[in-house]
Amino acid sequence: MHSGKKSSIFVASSYSCMTVHMQDLLTTDEAATYLRLSERKLYELVANGAVPCTKVTGKWLFPKAALDRWLAAGLLTPALAHAPAPPIVGGSHDPLLEWALRESASGLASLPEGSEAGLRRLARGEVAAAAIHLHRLDGDDEVANCDAVASAAGLHDAVVIAVARREQGLVVAAGNPLQLSDVASILAKRARLALRPQGAGAQLLLLALVARAGFALDALTLVRPVCPTGADIAQAVRAGRADCGIATRAVAQAAGLDFVPLAWERFDLALRQRDYFLPGLQALFKFVRTATFRERASELTGYDASEAGNVRWVN
Repeated sequence: MHSGKKSSIFVASSYSCMTVHMQDLLTTDEAATYLRLSERKLYELVANGAVPCTKVTGKWLFPKAALDRWLAAGLLTPALAHAPAPPIVGGSHDPLLEWALRESASGLASLPEGSEAGLRRLARGEVAAAAIHLHRLDGDDEVANCDAVASAAGLHDAVVIAVARREQGLVVAAGNPLQLSDVASILAKRARLALRPQGAGAQLLLLALVARAGFALDALTLVRPVCPTGADIAQAVRAGRADCGIATRAVAQAAGLDFVPLAWERFDLALRQRDYFLPGLQALFKFVRTATFRERASELTGYDASEAGNVRWVN
């Protein structure tokens, strides 16, 4: 419980909350006056998810600071006339998400190009959502996804939805013949390392782990060309073109390869608030909250889906 004249406002049934002063929350009448709109037009914006607001005890409230940012960014006209995003989930590839897109009957296609590429497409309106798992050279990876979306140009109205925590590590041949244990052992054993594309979450994780180990990436024996997805990493190892590469435990398990755990990470979907209620995305969010989804995550191994569907962050 917060003391003083404050209110804890929950957004879209999230477990996260933001704390604001009561005097900074405008009623519908006050917000309409402040924005110089009719109440009818304001309700239209609310219905379309185009204006920052929240509902408390049956009443709509509008954080004044959020309205200021919305206006300052010149968003009023685009919010009224934006084109719907194409039904595509860009960003990172993930076997659990791919399965959920099909099983949920969402009608959403997949365009796996890496986390950073997905965010760029989302900002340009080329995808409805971007699957992301970002890492930093230093700092807290727990909030890396939210921080990246918050600082991304053109994603002023974004929301981050949890899909799962995933276990990332080294995919190695059955029996781990080189006895690899971490990124330092890749250097020590002169193992051939398959790479992911620049901006892919797995590649960002590799760069962070190498930096923390105190050596440069080019000190390793690198295999090229790069592998577009984790499944391509597994194929390179299985075919003998590489000794190892970073991917999820689920990828290694599906390929019948061994796995050296390195880190657990957040795997999330980033999307615009105005697109949250699109039928395809709603079908997906409803499905990932089911026991069926959690059972599949357990079956694939290397996932914790206990928070799937939760709103992690709202801009």
